[in-house]
Amino acid sequence: MIQQIINDEKFTNIQKAQAGLTRLLINAEKTASFYTVMRNDKPVGTLIPRKMWESLMEDLEALSSPNYRKFIVESRADKRVTADQIRKLTK
Repeated sequence: MIQQIINDEKFTNIQKAQAGLTRLLINAEKTASFYTVMRNDKPVGTLIPRKMWESLMEDLEALSSPNYRKFIVESRADKRVTADQIRKLTK
């Protein structure tokens, strides 16, 4: 199931982030979430667990490739095949 990343967002204030940075990152890792750090009710930064960061960087790197984007466009332009058509082919 695809999950929107915004559903994983949590908020903390700058004082809590400074006092318990390690605890926040451990909690974020366990819950597959990230923290937006607020100061005076304005976002000043984001705390992201390393695994989530690496996944985002991998996605950005792939999407920055012209060849990869071309492959996506070509794949989307190909004729679609329904599940029933595939079942008939495999029988």
